[in-house]
Amino acid sequence: MRALDRTTWTLTWRLTRAGGRTGLLGTGLAVAAAAVSTALLLLCVAMNLGFQHRADRTDWRTPVKSSHPVAVQAVGTTFTRGEPVTVVDVAQLPGRTAPAPPGLDRFPAPGELWVSPALGALLDRLPDDRHPVPGTPAGTLGRAALAHPDELVAVIGHRPTDPAVTAERAPDPRRAGDIASPTRVASFTGKPLMEGTGRLYTLLARLATVLVIVPLLVLAASAARLSVSRRDQRLATLRLVGATPGRIAGMTTAEALLTGAAGALLGAVGYGLLLPVAASLPLAGGSWYTSDLWIGAPPLLAVMAGVVALVVISALAGLRQVVVGPLGVARRSRTRGASAGRAVVFVAVVAAYGLITKEYGSDDVVALCAFAAVFLALAVIGPWLVRLLGGIVTAVAERPATLLAGRRLLDDPKAAWRIVSGLTLAGFVAGFFALLTIDSTPPWGGRPDQLAIAAPTGKVTQMRTQAEQRLHAAGVSAVVGVDDGFVATAPYDSREITATVSGGPAELDRARTALAGLTSDQYPLTTIDVNWSEAQFTQDFTTITRVVLVVTFTVAITSAGITAAAAVLDRRRTYALLHLAGTPLRVLDAARSRETLIPVTVLAGGAVATGLLCGGSMTLAGGDSSFDGRGLIVLALCCAAGVGGILAAGGLSRPLLRAVARHAGVRGE
Repeated sequence: MRALDRTTWTLTWRLTRAGGRTGLLGTGLAVAAAAVSTALLLLCVAMNLGFQHRADRTDWRTPVKSSHPVAVQAVGTTFTRGEPVTVVDVAQLPGRTAPAPPGLDRFPAPGELWVSPALGALLDRLPDDRHPVPGTPAGTLGRAALAHPDELVAVIGHRPTDPAVTAERAPDPRRAGDIASPTRVASFTGKPLMEGTGRLYTLLARLATVLVIVPLLVLAASAARLSVSRRDQRLATLRLVGATPGRIAGMTTAEALLTGAAGALLGAVGYGLLLPVAASLPLAGGSWYTSDLWIGAPPLLAVMAGVVALVVISALAGLRQVVVGPLGVARRSRTRGASAGRAVVFVAVVAAYGLITKEYGSDDVVALCAFAAVFLALAVIGPWLVRLLGGIVTAVAERPATLLAGRRLLDDPKAAWRIVSGLTLAGFVAGFFALLTIDSTPPWGGRPDQLAIAAPTGKVTQMRTQAEQRLHAAGVSAVVGVDDGFVATAPYDSREITATVSGGPAELDRARTALAGLTSDQYPLTTIDVNWSEAQFTQDFTTITRVVLVVTFTVAITSAGITAAAAVLDRRRTYALLHLAGTPLRVLDAARSRETLIPVTVLAGGAVATGLLCGGSMTLAGGDSSFDGRGLIVLALCCAAGVGGILAAGGLSRPLLRAVARHAGVRGE
């Protein structure tokens, strides 16, 4: 279009270069902000897609019954060193040709054992009397059969009459996906597992994405507004000398396109470089295949285009005053700030979130969207609160630095908000996680050193004797008993045969190996084994919350550093005039610090309170109202780190303030 013709690009490039070193520095800061936003946005998308890729490769372990079967498939889970080992038993039906299961190049023959690379390496290290599965591996499972590189999986071939593929198994609702009764199947495509901790990981990934993406979107949008005063002055001057509104809009778009595109490209490169680091992060049982976190070219280009579009839209959003009232811009007059309607919107959104969470619970998409709306509402109300604070500070100021800070907050609340917005949103994240706790303590009985097997009531004495004989033959010291606990379950009337093993984890695994096969429908379990998935999710929840906190506070401090430096460049003429008028540099620097500390104390404090409210509401909606004082300790540490980081980020731009105040003079711009 004409607004982006050659003349527009030429003028934009010349004006950018004419800004000198300070102008190029401001442009570089905007590019850096867009790059950080792009890289982390891509990693957020990668995490969500990565969990989906994992789930797609494990669907085959949830067999689907067929009316025209060619094979029988059953699934069980045993344990070694406290880690789950998935065992898939398969048998080809007589006269049928069955396809190879995922990860195998052929259907396993009866008695053949195929293992994942991690399980194969483990079997090589362990003595035979501690092997979780019997036999010598005949082959290695490929990636198509595994959720992650560290997963322990075994596929065992059987005859169709073997007990392993004929005896009914009882799926345990506490261990969703761990057990599948023998099922006649036509293929190994399976179906998605709709229960268990899988959906919790999906919810947690979405929640973490919201908590990270919103500050990144604010940072990306702020990238277009860095050095906004200098740009508006230039554009207003061009408008006054006859440039058309279309030409002004075109130059703004061109500059934003250059900044956004350069930042998005650098961010994409950074995402590629960070992939190996992200793949090494252990979640849901192990690290990742790097390919799982590669989102592909179309999503990559879509995210980059989205960042560029956000930068352009943000730049154009502040252009109205330049086009309609260029004289006011040239005279540095300010329009009326944000209205109190933003506060009404914020209160309404928070109230709606409470009602929606109460109605739908904590794991519904509607509740998640309402949560995202609260997060966005914080960004909406921020400038209004900054302007309100500016008026209060100006009215009660007793020192010159405080008065200068109050006037800056009152005159340009959006610029002040850009500096503290990151830490405000990070404070919300810290407050949210402070009360969001998970208790993984199993509610059933049992002991961690006690193995349990369910035995039919009519065979209890026989199986107890067999268990004693097996343990004695293996040289394992154990006390064998019978009880009616709730560790081992069966699809028939049963009692538990227990073996209390002394000697530590190694002896416990020897006892597992000795008792394996005592009954064909189950593996011996401890109370910890039954609860392994919840315990793992609790650990991963802690890991993800720490990663989210680190990312959000890092983004906050980075954003504060970039915007603080840009603000110095943006106001260099004001700082120079104040310094020439006799204002000491220490007063200017103190005013700049208070301009950050005053709003960040109030806004971040309010954001923390809002986060505590939302986190507590989600905890109650999830049925878990336990209180964990460690969350408040983490909250205090995060707030201290955030304030310290934002002060350090502001301190890094202090030399720039000295240079601007002493050397800018009163040159025309």
